[in-house]
Amino acid sequence: MAMVTLSSFSASVVLTRGGQTGKSSRSFFFKPLLIFSSRFVTLKSTFATKMLASSTAFVKTKPDSISDAKEASTSKIILACPICYDQLISKGDPILSVDSAPRSSLQCSTCMKAYLGNDTHIDLTVASGAKEYGEAMPASTELFRSPLISFLYERGWRQSFSIWGGFPGPEKEFELIKEYLKPVLGGNIVDASCGSGLFSRLFAKSGLFSLVVALDFSENMLRQCYEFIKQEKSFPKENLILVRADIARLPFPSRSVDAVHAGAALHCWPSPSAAVAEISRVLRPGGFFVATTYIVDGPYAALPLLGPLRQSIGQISGSHIFLAERELEDLCNACGLVGFTSKRNRRFVMISATKPS
Repeated sequence: MAMVTLSSFSASVVLTRGGQTGKSSRSFFFKPLLIFSSRFVTLKSTFATKMLASSTAFVKTKPDSISDAKEASTSKIILACPICYDQLISKGDPILSVDSAPRSSLQCSTCMKAYLGNDTHIDLTVASGAKEYGEAMPASTELFRSPLISFLYERGWRQSFSIWGGFPGPEKEFELIKEYLKPVLGGNIVDASCGSGLFSRLFAKSGLFSLVVALDFSENMLRQCYEFIKQEKSFPKENLILVRADIARLPFPSRSVDAVHAGAALHCWPSPSAAVAEISRVLRPGGFFVATTYIVDGPYAALPLLGPLRQSIGQISGSHIFLAERELEDLCNACGLVGFTSKRNRRFVMISATKPS
């Protein structure tokens, strides 16, 4: 039962005015309630409910459990217009899931642009719906959009990471990820650059998150993820949605996401700084960013031409070479994330950082 304890002299009330909140001590507001006690008066949840219904004030209470946080996270659509960043309004099925994506119809209340679902996912890229306009993407981005790479990704491509990169394998990686994300279990999570949904499906089946957003720029990767889901019996489709989006233009309101995971993806992003800045924007205070990538250090980092070479590679292919963990820490700090940690195994590195509370 939620309870609010009021001091005999003052009470902390959160006032909402013009979209902002602030604390104010208004002892006179509660004075009639305090005449029978010189120290404390405890008001039960019936009074708290009335206060919450007020248009001018509410009493802030802390959720009693993870289930309260889950209920809050699933109570609204967190998808936003990638142009305006305003929350999208559903014009069809209000419950978004794998099954409802084909009939989904979302609209931005600001620019009025409509975003429609297709057979497998919802397209929330800026150019969604354009018939004539197109943009050339870096080679690394286009590579993962091909049907062949999408088909091979979980049929040998991803497994090779363990052999030459030191990746511990999906099951071990998933256990490490869960350790990092313990503080936000029960909330929502975005699996950024999800590929064929290897970790998106693990997140959904774990039941540890109220909503899982499998997000990738590759239409074929999302289609492959959808095919894998269809092949699994009793897959929990109600807490997973597939979204096509640009990592540098995430379709979520600011401060709306509890966790972002990016598996073996950071080095493939055309602009890691733009992507991590977007991740920082959408994370709630206290939210977590967890990612895996490659580190080229040791004797390789001492090569005199490696610095200019990696810049040239980045410009041409869109792929990036990271020379040290401190470089990734500096990237996170520059984008407003703190508490950087890392775990290494040969070339493999798993990093985490947090949005300040």
